[in-house]
Amino acid sequence: MNGSRSKPAPTLNNAQGDVDPDRKTVGGMLKKLKSKRSQSEKWPVVTEDELKALGKDISADKVLGLRDVTEDYLCKPEDNIYNIDFTRFKIRDLETGTVLFEIAKPPSSGEEEGADIDLSAGRFVRYQFTPAFLKLRTVGATVEFTVGNRPINNFRMIERHYFQGRLLKNFDFDFGFCIPNSRNTCEHIYEFPQLPEDLIRQMVEHPYETRSDSFYFVDNKLIMHNKADYAYNGGL
Repeated sequence: MNGSRSKPAPTLNNAQGDVDPDRKTVGGMLKKLKSKRSQSEKWPVVTEDELKALGKDISADKVLGLRDVTEDYLCKPEDNIYNIDFTRFKIRDLETGTVLFEIAKPPSSGEEEGADIDLSAGRFVRYQFTPAFLKLRTVGATVEFTVGNRPINNFRMIERHYFQGRLLKNFDFDFGFCIPNSRNTCEHIYEFPQLPEDLIRQMVEHPYETRSDSFYFVDNKLIMHNKADYAYNGGL
């Protein structure tokens, strides 16, 4: 995709798969993370072009000043020098326990070694949910990821959701410390704001105009940037 969405992204509804077990799992318990309170309006307004001009010096407080979803990526795949790889993702309604979506990355095969691999693959995902998703109040997103041979300090994610240029919600999670060559699992707790009925109707009627940026930082330096868009007209 290389930041331009030149390739069609898969639409994800519900999928399952397996992951490579040859990693050591850290901890026997699922780590649950709640979003920190970040009042975006208190941060100085910044544009996407201004952030691009910073090169590799983009910090967390900078992206909090954005007022719209980015059109391009603010870092390159090779900036992920820690080899962080997300291998499993599950979304569930915390009030009922119902699993709404689940996907896992298939194990890598030896045939892929030396192949021409698109490093941008997986940076953009397209989701489709039913309208009922917009009325959920608390959702858990379980993420499994592996890291390379470097320790990771102060691993943080800032995720910002927009609809037609309007910021809906800012989520801010701290993963903490990750030991080298480890497999880690945590559940992000998303507390959604109650949306007005007219806004819900518009979001259903305008699929994929709800978009998000997910920024990942290590030691307050941007190393990964993923994007997604969403439709809420499933089943209609």
